[in-house]
Amino acid sequence: MRHKLSFLVLVLSFVTVLAAPPLETKPSDPFFAKFEPVKAPATTGLLLKPGDRLAICGDSITEQKMYSRIMETYLTVCVPQLGVTVRQYGWSGERAPGFLARMTNDCLRFSPTIATTCYGMNDHEYRPYEDRIGNTYCEKTTAIVQSFKQAGARVVLGSPGCVGKMPHWVKTASGTVEDLNLSLCKLRNMDIEIAAKEQVAFADVFWPMFTAGFEARQKYAPDYAIAGKDGVHPGWAGQLVMAYAYLKAMGLDGNIGTFTVDLASGKATVTAGHKVVSSKAGEITLESRRYPFCAAGDEKSDGSIRSAMTLIPFNQTLNRLTLAGKNGKAKSYKVTWGTETRTYSTEQLARGVNLAADFAVNPFSDAFKKVDDAVLAKQSYETKQVKQIFNDLMKGKFKTAADIKDPEIKELFALRDAAGKLDREAIVKATEAKRAPLAAAIKAAFVPVTHTIKIAAE
Repeated sequence: MRHKLSFLVLVLSFVTVLAAPPLETKPSDPFFAKFEPVKAPATTGLLLKPGDRLAICGDSITEQKMYSRIMETYLTVCVPQLGVTVRQYGWSGERAPGFLARMTNDCLRFSPTIATTCYGMNDHEYRPYEDRIGNTYCEKTTAIVQSFKQAGARVVLGSPGCVGKMPHWVKTASGTVEDLNLSLCKLRNMDIEIAAKEQVAFADVFWPMFTAGFEARQKYAPDYAIAGKDGVHPGWAGQLVMAYAYLKAMGLDGNIGTFTVDLASGKATVTAGHKVVSSKAGEITLESRRYPFCAAGDEKSDGSIRSAMTLIPFNQTLNRLTLAGKNGKAKSYKVTWGTETRTYSTEQLARGVNLAADFAVNPFSDAFKKVDDAVLAKQSYETKQVKQIFNDLMKGKFKTAADIKDPEIKELFALRDAAGKLDREAIVKATEAKRAPLAAAIKAAFVPVTHTIKIAAE
């Protein structure tokens, strides 16, 4: 009997091991000991389709218009052939139940074909995990995904990020920073389960941000704040990690272009989105209709996109503008692109070098900034459109025109139907007319860039 019981225990243990989901590989440092991040599913193919209308949904971290701006600018200049358009729907303090309640009024009315979500930060209530929290989050997140699917939209379900310290403005916050991150990791794992069940894509924000933050504190400074100076709202470094998670989950291949040069003759060939204007030994001039993602700044600063590029494989995975030099006879070559020069061995050039990674300031930088500025202007209006107009105005916050200071909203307040009520469709139409030139300005800013690469033997 004892042998039978032992055998049964062994069998049950074996079944339990088989049933347990695989985990992400963890760094060996004790800092990670309590964390059990389920292995994120691999991306399978390009999720985006030509002409997609992307809705970027989330809380105050989304309303910061930073990771959402990175995403829209990237989609505009790096993969223009897809023709993806974007709207940002961030709402400060929001939880999954809050977005579920407003998504029809604010988001689905614009018929998105694909959506990203980023909730969980406020849902976890800044306290140790409780089943009550997890059950509500799981239920409402599933309902959001199903609502998007029913409306014909594909979904990239994003996990929450991590926290760096206890938020001073949350008076009910409790536990330790580790407790909060364990809770957020738990919600992340739930998102993976929901994504699998609903057959949608998953974007892992938490684990890359959590591990990158730890690495940066070891590499750069103990006070490097990947989750932001307040512990919750990331600066540019953390925001790039977030954007990377979503863009990667969309299945983008990161090939911005390849320039192949015969170093002996100077003849050059290029891939789609670029054309050779002229070429001769030592110099090629190109016209490009695809840009690399441009970011300069302090590599050691948590307020720098460039810094995050040293912590995650953004350039390697999503931002490759490759120069390949063949038939080189010299030991090494100086490559000048714009105002900067780099030296590469003949072997490096033969393999191909990533100009986007190596040249922080390059001939695309100014044009890139113009597009990025236009994206910010549009997304800023989208916040006003959704929060102040579709909600404050349409839901009756203002009783008389005298209550309204903003001239645009005061003008919209006068749009009434035959019954004297606010004419919702007229208001939507009027705000779309306001947004349209802002969207057009992005397209107008995105112009071909002519640039020259000089290659000199050393």
